[in-house]
Amino acid sequence: MTLKSISLKSLKVFCDIVVRRSFSKAAEDNELSQSGASQVVSQLEHRLGVQLIERSKRPLSPTREGQVFFDGCRKLIARYDALEDEVRTLHEEVAGRVRVAAIYSVGLHHMSRAVQEFTSLHPRANVRLEYLHPDRVLESVESGQADLGLVSYPRSTKTLEAEPWREEPFVLVCAPGHPLASRSSVRLGDLDHRALVGFDPDLVIRHELDRVLAAHGAEPDVVLEFDNIETIKRAVEIDAGVALLPEPTVGREVAAGSLRAIPIDTPAGSDLVRPLGIIRVRGKPLPPTAGRFLDFLRQQGGEALAPPLRGEVLMPAPRVRRSRAVTAAPT
Repeated sequence: MTLKSISLKSLKVFCDIVVRRSFSKAAEDNELSQSGASQVVSQLEHRLGVQLIERSKRPLSPTREGQVFFDGCRKLIARYDALEDEVRTLHEEVAGRVRVAAIYSVGLHHMSRAVQEFTSLHPRANVRLEYLHPDRVLESVESGQADLGLVSYPRSTKTLEAEPWREEPFVLVCAPGHPLASRSSVRLGDLDHRALVGFDPDLVIRHELDRVLAAHGAEPDVVLEFDNIETIKRAVEIDAGVALLPEPTVGREVAAGSLRAIPIDTPAGSDLVRPLGIIRVRGKPLPPTAGRFLDFLRQQGGEALAPPLRGEVLMPAPRVRRSRAVTAAPT
């Protein structure tokens, strides 16, 4: 294998294997067979004369030489992508790629509309949207797999820069036949000793809700715990308990009549909301088209959300075309 035969595609496949820690997942990402992805690494190892992947461990991990090669390849790929976008936008037409990773609930309820509007304004722009577990969103941005990430409760780190995007008010969600369903509003104190379907204890959203409930003297009985909003909604539909969920995430079920969403009365200045934010690599310039899309998202974030529910039926959330088959991910 000569130096000339090492393609950028091969370097990208190798980087994806390291990030995904799996030959099969990286192969799927690059539309290859698993044996094809394995062959790419074998050819690179033969060329360099070193082992790049430690295959005896699970999940897969790079060797010391593999980590050095990965760091360099990631920079090369990022530089090429930026150069390609720069050339494409020399005539001021937005025509590059944007890679966005989002937690499932953010992608479903906000990003579909944003992507549709952006590509309508810039038909030659290619926005790739992927829904991932929150940890995978951070990992995807850090590793350069995504230009931008959308998460809840955003926090900056040494490697990532986070900025606020928008806020979603929480509502009490219950089945239509629940005793609270006829209320026009509820207080958090009303949840004391009530059956509650909650988030897993290791999620930030659970910590925040527990803190607010305790501050209002409410200690609900958590009967079920899940790591994603979709499963929580299904449990509430069968009247397993009530739940506290961001208002936009229940629009479809409220419209269909399978759930009731009731506004929460809180003291002035203590609104109960889920903050959403945009993350990107700290100190790394975005490719031109990704920068345009970030500006577009900032404008979207400035738009007013739908007013709090007062017994009104929301229109269903827009349907989303996924980049690949996904399951509901933690929020």
